[in-house]
Amino acid sequence: MRGLINKVVSRSLSVAGKWQQQQLRRLNVHEYQGAELMGKHGINVPKGVAVSSIEEVRKAIQEVFPNQSEIVVKSQILAGGRGLGTFKSGLQGGVHIVKSEKVEEIAGKMLGQVLVTKQTGPQGKVVSKVYLCEKLSLTNEMYFAIMLDRQTAGPLIIACKKGGTSIEDLAEKFPDLIIKVPIDVFEGITDEDAAKVVDGLAPKSADKKDCIEQVKKLYKLFCDSDCTLLEINPIAETADNKLVAADAKLNFDDNAAFRQKELFALRDPTQEDPREVAAAKADLNYIGLDGEIGCMVNGAGLAMATMDIIKLHGGTPANFLDVGGNASEGQVVEAFKILTSDDKVKAILVNIFGGIMKCDVIASGIVNAAKQVSLKVPVVVRLEGTNVDQGKRILKESGMALITAEDLDDAAEKAVKALSS
Repeated sequence: MRGLINKVVSRSLSVAGKWQQQQLRRLNVHEYQGAELMGKHGINVPKGVAVSSIEEVRKAIQEVFPNQSEIVVKSQILAGGRGLGTFKSGLQGGVHIVKSEKVEEIAGKMLGQVLVTKQTGPQGKVVSKVYLCEKLSLTNEMYFAIMLDRQTAGPLIIACKKGGTSIEDLAEKFPDLIIKVPIDVFEGITDEDAAKVVDGLAPKSADKKDCIEQVKKLYKLFCDSDCTLLEINPIAETADNKLVAADAKLNFDDNAAFRQKELFALRDPTQEDPREVAAAKADLNYIGLDGEIGCMVNGAGLAMATMDIIKLHGGTPANFLDVGGNASEGQVVEAFKILTSDDKVKAILVNIFGGIMKCDVIASGIVNAAKQVSLKVPVVVRLEGTNVDQGKRILKESGMALITAEDLDDAAEKAVKALSS
């Protein structure tokens, strides 16, 4: 579903057409969590319950779906494309509609297994929960989303009268079907705005006034919860003429964590890169990439320049790791632990410009880290700025096999060369 958002705003997240890990600067919640939140805001959602064991599956069938002949079984991972995904065990599809007597069998084949989709990358994600939902009689499937749009400097509602798993292809082939309604962030959504959205959805049987109210409730949820994305595919009409959010994806702004404590308590760190989780706990900025040279720098601009010059010399950066301007020795040690936890890292390049950050603190951290983590890869260090002489002396007197560099160009060249040594 996220692919359509990218097409609409013409901003691709891919690099050179290849999948790559992205740092999450937002809270991403599971489908069942989003459905519960929408239900609390008066939005129509299917009846459902999340389960994490076979015992819970049996209990849910007895207590929540006692009279259901068919139930929808949905694997819960923080990635799209589940329906067309494949489990590494061989099971095809992360979403199944099955007879109630088969639910336990299918759920058992999902729980604890790794699901690979077009958005997870080849390593996939572990399914720790499945979401059991009532099977609705859907008569018409549409697409709905709200996102933050730079061009209009506010929320943008996107609607399409056709929805489903092929929404990205549909948007590419028939862009005129995509309706975009910008909302004035100060005025809020008006009845006229909501009516335009409903016209874009073009429901066939649901009452238009009820649909308008549902759109307004979705917008209120978006604003009240500090959403960065609210995407429903499909938003559908049922046989009893209701508009229902049959499947949804919600993201929330990390900057709002201080006022959305209940929401951020829903974070599932098991679905995130464990290195990024460890980095966040140590107050470090880390993004995992796919290269061989681990980078530790202070400052985002310096990090980007370091990554660029590594590429210029024929190497590939394994990460972006910014220790910031006032990192402690302990944070430097933690940074090294994170870098060396990546099996792809064959060399480490430390590039520090000491302004507020002092080179001697970095040097002491490097030496202590090298002793604690038993470094098995070459480390190239370039220091410049505050207390640089003390820092270089600490490195020299440490007795560690560290490679020093005079400038950034020299450091990158030595790091690339170290890969083959």
